[in-house]
Amino acid sequence: MHYFAYGSNMLTARLRQRVRGARPLGPARLKGHALRFHMNGGDGSGKCNAFATGRPSDVVHGVIFEIDDRRLRKLHAAEGPGYEFIQVQVETDNGSLPAGTYRARNAWLDDAMAPYTWYQAFVVAGGREHGLPGEYIAQIENMFARRDANIWRAFRNRMVLRRA
Repeated sequence: MHYFAYGSNMLTARLRQRVRGARPLGPARLKGHALRFHMNGGDGSGKCNAFATGRPSDVVHGVIFEIDDRRLRKLHAAEGPGYEFIQVQVETDNGSLPAGTYRARNAWLDDAMAPYTWYQAFVVAGGREHGLPGEYIAQIENMFARRDANIWRAFRNRMVLRRA
């Protein structure tokens, strides 16, 4: 199946920790949506959400991965109860494509949330890895993020980034 990753799962190494054998197919765009870090991740930080705005000028850039749908259960478990898995239509350089993706449930949204710096770094690294537009990556890089007080969690996640 095709999976549209737009947050930390854009980083191939991160996604493969969750779904073995995930294969990147290339960049894609989800129109009518804006990237927000307002999904309460349950760890005190904001996680990514492709927030539906309905404005055609709003675009979330991401990556299409091919994943074995028999492994989808593991990805659902990793994403947790704050997200619902939905079908969307994304645009690639080769045309339109249906794909599954995650959208934050309204009950989990909190505009006061901010991502941890390591989470923001996952999103930036994934965008760079797959050649997303430089201006888009710069916007993510310049968003406010804060340090994770849990030093062990921050260290573990930074190690994934180093191996990527």
